[in-house]
Amino acid sequence: MNFETQDLKGFLDEKYDFYNRTEFIDSDPISIPHLFDLKEDIEISGFLAATLSWGNRKSILKSSKKLLELMDFQPFEFICNAKESDMKRFTDFVHRTFNGDDCIYFIQSLQNIYRNSGGLESVFSGPSETEPGIKGKINGFRSFFFQLPHLERTRKHVADPVNGAAAKRINMFLRWMVRNDSRGVDFGVWNRIRPSGLMCPLDVHTGNVARKLGLLHRKNNDWKSVEELTARLAEMDPDDPVKYDFALFGLGIYEHF
Repeated sequence: MNFETQDLKGFLDEKYDFYNRTEFIDSDPISIPHLFDLKEDIEISGFLAATLSWGNRKSILKSSKKLLELMDFQPFEFICNAKESDMKRFTDFVHRTFNGDDCIYFIQSLQNIYRNSGGLESVFSGPSETEPGIKGKINGFRSFFFQLPHLERTRKHVADPVNGAAAKRINMFLRWMVRNDSRGVDFGVWNRIRPSGLMCPLDVHTGNVARKLGLLHRKNNDWKSVEELTARLAEMDPDDPVKYDFALFGLGIYEHF
């Protein structure tokens, strides 16, 4: 499809306005952190739900709620106070390739982050020694997250953009935490990262729609494509380019664009 730049912006603004509504929350993984009011509960449950966000959305929601149930639906309190013996309850947890060993490590690493480093926002917001922008922040978080002894298999559940991964789930989580447009969908509970610095979550749906709209030309859904797409979206709104994730995802999922 061919759009003039202004026409494309108008089209995407319209779709953003339509899909950035609380009516669409219930079927989306963002519904999981919406179960909570406390900042720490929101970010912990959001991080875990985003980690499990691949595959069928009903399955994602079911697994996320099961995981929260194992934490007594008090994720922050559980993270802070859990003992080694409490980890046994996660042994049989499975969501696709995310198994009990992975789950236990995630709980232990989150415990380390909240007990010793000020929480997820603090770790994600730290300065990067290797890469600029969100790419560096994700890479820095990943390095910190895997400080404790762990199985090599568990590392695949936190994407690494430095190695080319699109890091869709982490970028989605960061959108949830950082953006605050008073629409009641994204939370805006973090203020150390600016919305202008976020990168667009890229998956099959958003990638296909972006290519049809001429916003993305690379064929692979990798980090270079994330950069290309986000740069194009920033031409339309440099202060909040990732708001168009609502438009691209909605067009793909609901309209089969």
